[in-house]
Amino acid sequence: MTSSGTAVAGPIPVGSVAPDFELRDQNNRRVSLSGLREHGDVLAVFFPLAFTGTCEGELGHIRDNLPRFSDDTLTTVAVSVGPPPTHKVWSSAQGYLFPILSDFWPHGEVARSYGVLDEQRGYSNRGTFLVGRDGLIRHSSMVGPGEARTEDTWTAAFTARS
Repeated sequence: MTSSGTAVAGPIPVGSVAPDFELRDQNNRRVSLSGLREHGDVLAVFFPLAFTGTCEGELGHIRDNLPRFSDDTLTTVAVSVGPPPTHKVWSSAQGYLFPILSDFWPHGEVARSYGVLDEQRGYSNRGTFLVGRDGLIRHSSMVGPGEARTEDTWTAAFTARS
């Protein structure tokens, strides 16, 4: 359960094989986890919905610290159930230059596979996963809607890099 009392399965644990996925980004391009892993580690940041304050703040933190979140051996992607056109408008307005992936259809399938989909609300909780180049989960954490990730979350994810 999240602190808001909503039942969820719970994020997949460290050491698990990361479920592969292929989703469309805000520019309607296909992005796959396996393709990203060819270049290094992947930080997958699940968020509930675009145009919401907490999500905007968290993704703004990534934008404002992009060298920390994206380099030659790390790619950060944000994942939400929103459709690509919504992500396009939001990312353009906010200056998000990293991939924002749409888990729109089948609705929430990737969030569900990572154990972070809030089935009652129809969107994901705030899951943070560091996937190593080998495809294994190196960091796994989750907080519910309305709860922001803390700097400790980012630090723990970066510390887990291979």
